[in-house]
Amino acid sequence: MSLKALGAKIFAKRIRKKINKWASNPLKTQEKVFKNLLETAKNTQFGKDHDFQNIKTYSDFAERVPIRDYEQLKPYVDRVVNGEKDILWPGKPLYFAKTSGTTSGAKYIPLTAASMPTHINAARNAILCYIEETGNAGFVDGKMIFLQGSPEMDEKNGIMLGRLSGIVAHYVPKYLQRNRMPSWETNCIEDWEEKVDAIVEETVDQNMTIISGIPPWVQMYFEKLQKKTNKKIGDLFKNFELFIYGGVNFEPYKSTFEKLIGRKVAGIELYPASEGFFAFQDSQKEKGMLLQLDSGMFYEFVKADEFFNENPKRLTIAEVEVGINYVILISTSAGLWAYNIGDTIQFTSTSPYRVVVSGRIKHFISAFGEHVIGKEVDQALKEGADAVGAMVNDFTVAPQVNPTEGDLPYHEWFIEFQDTPENIGALSQEIDNALRGQNTYYDDLIEGKILRPLKITIVPKNGFNDYMKSIGKLGGQNKLPRLSNDRKIADALTAMINK
Repeated sequence: MSLKALGAKIFAKRIRKKINKWASNPLKTQEKVFKNLLETAKNTQFGKDHDFQNIKTYSDFAERVPIRDYEQLKPYVDRVVNGEKDILWPGKPLYFAKTSGTTSGAKYIPLTAASMPTHINAARNAILCYIEETGNAGFVDGKMIFLQGSPEMDEKNGIMLGRLSGIVAHYVPKYLQRNRMPSWETNCIEDWEEKVDAIVEETVDQNMTIISGIPPWVQMYFEKLQKKTNKKIGDLFKNFELFIYGGVNFEPYKSTFEKLIGRKVAGIELYPASEGFFAFQDSQKEKGMLLQLDSGMFYEFVKADEFFNENPKRLTIAEVEVGINYVILISTSAGLWAYNIGDTIQFTSTSPYRVVVSGRIKHFISAFGEHVIGKEVDQALKEGADAVGAMVNDFTVAPQVNPTEGDLPYHEWFIEFQDTPENIGALSQEIDNALRGQNTYYDDLIEGKILRPLKITIVPKNGFNDYMKSIGKLGGQNKLPRLSNDRKIADALTAMINK
């Protein structure tokens, strides 16, 4: 065993002990975070506007600080972007993480000196927990790749801005710099396809042991490697041990990845966003990701089916239950307050608090009152694909409210396959049955002849990449929405398919 691997094992034990300490005292941990956030920000403009000075309890906070999304917080953010200090958090941010907005155009998410370390430490701790649990540390001597956005940044009123993954690239510790790939020059390539081609050339003959990125983009990398070498990824990289991923549910990609790799590889799921690093998989034996309760973020939750009520009840972690779909709200050391990041989660455990991401509060289908969510379509597709041996590259689902053929409305599933199954009808039935088993509203609509069973539309190979490229969102942290309650994406895909 190398000195580096031995050191990693010793460090892993120390970090795991620290994690266990706060994870075993969740309510006290969150109470401490809550008080520190309010005390630190009480003299900011936001703190003065919301009377932080006189907030003594969580009830006081919920009464004074309403739930906001980016558009609602934007008047404050705009002042920060314009160079004002002490608006949402003391001083000015270190960075803005620039992301794609909806109604507001580009979004500028502040990253502060207090919040930045939580992004870095969480990713590190995920790997250390894997080492501590499994005893495997040899991979630290190999090469590691993180498929990410360009680390090049712009400046806005004295504050650097860029993509989160590019900002984080500046914080790779020195002891990993020799192992890290691709090169800085390659990482700066903006065109995603050109970038992946360059990464293939740089890594094809290297001892790759850790590969990390959003599954569809890693899949593109694997496919290009396989095309170049005519080898399974597991044969090409014989010491490849760990796949680290986040951003989308990995389950629909699992069978395709296993075929591309040619063997099983351990995985670690992460839950990062520009607004914060919320959770990571701390165990290979337990379901869900450990919620980061000691990382300068105070969490609130609202039941998803109550979220659009006039005054939805807000809950702390002391009040949540396993298996319920919640909208997650955060207040952070970057100056976001009762902030709706748009995700829905479910708890798999409350001792310790572990979560899975179930979807997006705006990404659902309820054209007929069925309220189908992301977790349900992911699971239905996995069950259906496993039943018929299909391998999926990517997919999205939308309602067809007015079928041209005069039939009943239905859900249309746009699926790109690794190899198109012989019996699409059998796959459709399996997916539909699995979805009906999870969602009683959908089942009732099928049973009551309000909807017909789902229809699969086959997307040609690379069709989703072509679509993402057409809207300027190929690669990086960009993700295809799994669900839409309208036909915007569906109609664009249909037009591309029918060309």
